[in-house]
Amino acid sequence: MQQCPHEWPIRIYYEDTDMQGIVYYANYLKYLERARTEFLRQRGVEQDALIENHQLAFAVRTVQMEYLKPAKFNDQLIVQTRVETFKSASLIFHQSIIRNDPNHEIINTANIKVACLDADTMRVKVIPKTLIERLL
Repeated sequence: MQQCPHEWPIRIYYEDTDMQGIVYYANYLKYLERARTEFLRQRGVEQDALIENHQLAFAVRTVQMEYLKPAKFNDQLIVQTRVETFKSASLIFHQSIIRNDPNHEIINTANIKVACLDADTMRVKVIPKTLIERLL
């Protein structure tokens, strides 16, 4: 399943970095989470509405990430997000963080599996077909 990736720009702020001006490794998870939220939002899916109206929530189950190059203070980056695969109750997102410059150097890649859960019971729940159609 290949689709054009959703792109979300970010800039690295001083608060994101360590004393050497390099992004602290855990912050990449925040950038990826925000980009997935914007991916959903672009497709008309608001996570709070899923919980309130459909008792449906997504939870990260697995993260596989590769740190290829460091991001530094004041870098401008793009997070690309697409659905790699889906099953009845889970999605795997493929995400890349690239430099927003002419070289478009990939600095980080991740495959993130999210499970669909019943928001009340926190048990696995089948993703509604109408939602899958919006995401693919």
